[in-house]
Amino acid sequence: MSSLPRTRRLACRRSLASTRGVVSVPTLTMAAVFMSMIGVLAVAAGAPLQIGQPAPDFTARDSKGSSLSLSQFRGKTVVLEWTNADCPDTRKHYTSGNMQSIQARAQKNGVVWLTVISSAPGKQGYVNGPAADALSQSRGAIPTAVLLDPSGTLGRLYGAKTTPHMFVIDKNGALQYMGGIDSIATADVGDIARAEPYLKEAMLAVEHGSPVAHAVTTPYGCSVKY
Repeated sequence: MSSLPRTRRLACRRSLASTRGVVSVPTLTMAAVFMSMIGVLAVAAGAPLQIGQPAPDFTARDSKGSSLSLSQFRGKTVVLEWTNADCPDTRKHYTSGNMQSIQARAQKNGVVWLTVISSAPGKQGYVNGPAADALSQSRGAIPTAVLLDPSGTLGRLYGAKTTPHMFVIDKNGALQYMGGIDSIATADVGDIARAEPYLKEAMLAVEHGSPVAHAVTTPYGCSVKY
């Protein structure tokens, strides 16, 4: 038998019963922080993208040092282009003038074109702001802006795998196309004329509010140099 008086034993039992199933405030706080961290990591890792679903919003610095967000272009069609000027597959579409001609069509129709450079410092294709602007000028590119992503955060958010890798987002912020610029995966300029122009077709369809015939295609080119 316990040496505690009966009245004290009853009081202890009532105290223990009252605390069963109750989690302390510090425990709740730590749990909330933990779940918040999981959410942040999930966003950073980039959930699988789905056609017709909202494109992941982002904020990034452009080559001029300005901060741009995808959400600020709501109401307009947006094209995302991952690029690496030293990649033969990228050069194929710039030396031929193919990429610039699609950019010109986009500009004429009020489409926002964001070129993204996700090469890490010291890796192939890395440039700083002034070098990015000089590159655009030298190859006659006319994007709305060039986004610098040396940390690879934006590239990983979208799962960008190659240069080029193209995405088209509609005026409501929904992803409508992701994949290659066209259907022939070579670095040969001569293949452009006989390839199906997936990007151009998707961009025009989205502009007109029509379904994209090939909403997901396989991108080709050099791997993004994260």
